Amino acid sequence: MEDPDTDPSLYLLQIISGIFTGSFTPGVIIGLAVIVLLLLCSAAISGSEIAFFSLSPSQLNDIRSGATKKGRLILALLEKPKRLLATILIANNFVNVAIIIISSYIMNGFFDFSFSPVLGFIVQVLVVTAMILMFGEIMPKIVATQSPIQVASAMAAPMIVIRSIFRPLSSLLVKSTNLIDKRIERKGHEITIDDLSEALDLTSGDNETPDEDKKILKGIVKFGDIAVKEIMRSRVDVTAVDEKTPFGQLLTTILDSGYSRMPVFRESFDKVTGILYIKDLLPHLSQHAGFEWQKLQRPAFFVPENKRISDLLHEFQSRKIHMAIVVDEYGGTSGLVTLEDVLEEIVGEINDEFDSDSDDIHYSRIDENTYLFEGKTLLNDFCKLLGIEDKVFAEAKGESDTLAGLMLELAGKIPGVNEPYPFDRFVFQAETVDKRRIKKVKVRITEPVQGNKTKD
Repeated sequence: MEDPDTDPSLYLLQIISGIFTGSFTPGVIIGLAVIVLLLLCSAAISGSEIAFFSLSPSQLNDIRSGATKKGRLILALLEKPKRLLATILIANNFVNVAIIIISSYIMNGFFDFSFSPVLGFIVQVLVVTAMILMFGEIMPKIVATQSPIQVASAMAAPMIVIRSIFRPLSSLLVKSTNLIDKRIERKGHEITIDDLSEALDLTSGDNETPDEDKKILKGIVKFGDIAVKEIMRSRVDVTAVDEKTPFGQLLTTILDSGYSRMPVFRESFDKVTGILYIKDLLPHLSQHAGFEWQKLQRPAFFVPENKRISDLLHEFQSRKIHMAIVVDEYGGTSGLVTLEDVLEEIVGEINDEFDSDSDDIHYSRIDENTYLFEGKTLLNDFCKLLGIEDKVFAEAKGESDTLAGLMLELAGKIPGVNEPYPFDRFVFQAETVDKRRIKKVKVRITEPVQGNKTKD
């Protein structure tokens, strides 16, 4: 029999048997159960950090439009992001410290590192750190990155409770960070969208950059600041079909409209059931009058009026669709917007063989400084036509997006025919009015408008 002092394997076995001294006592079992529970809490808190702070603008808009209780809690938490982050960090640290203390108790109960305290410290650090990183940090954050809305919704209510518990500590942390921010704050120049537009205007005399390129650059600069309601086609101008429309009448409507996609509704346009793609009808043109064309509908995509068109473009790309139904805050249909409408804000008007210049903006030029517009003309299109900045009407237009709406804001009532309402360098007059709306608006320019390139 070999001497254990000369046999390395026996010596190592002797060390291991000497280290392991514990057993699964009730205290150890309870400690292990508490560690598992704390790891779950750590995972939930760590995942919520990624979930709350990775919500995109489009996801936040969806939460606002959804108006659910959990959505309101999420928005309430994000109103004070510093306090939310402080709460998450403090809570996570408390949980991790508790895991370390309890795991140290269990390790000391199972193993005897009295002969080498340094080895015991290294083993505890490696095991506990690996456990916290894997189950309390990495895995939950991967899940939260893939499903931020679901994780944020699940953690919204618990986070409100945790925020209340740690409010004194989080308040102290927030105040200290605010103090640091003020001390290290550097003065800088904040460049607004208007500043960038004016900078592009200053290059108007630069022959090296073509005018078309400058228009595209200005479109890109303003792109992220335009809401869907500013470019959408109003519901009164949308060609849609009732789902009860006979097949023969449907074909006639399609031929008269010339559109490749058409919304389908039930009873009223506020109840859109889907989108009919005309190409889906092509194999069925020879069908009888009773053909159930309704089965060819595709799901409609709905967006709120206040959605930014930059976010809408991303959604069009990801969903591989070209049309969205615009809804107001009450769920009613306001109109529709297409991919072409969005792209035109960058590159200008896009015309194909079926378009005519008169189809874009309905107006006529009476003399050099006087125009006659349809009341439904969008202010955005009106400004582009006259070559002026849309910020001119920012304060006066209120919630309106059309010339008729602007006149209603200026007058505060349905204006009388030819009753003048001056604003800035323009005088607006209602040319045709009925009891419900302004049909035609006459616009007289009192001062020359720089960059006006309208056609007679």
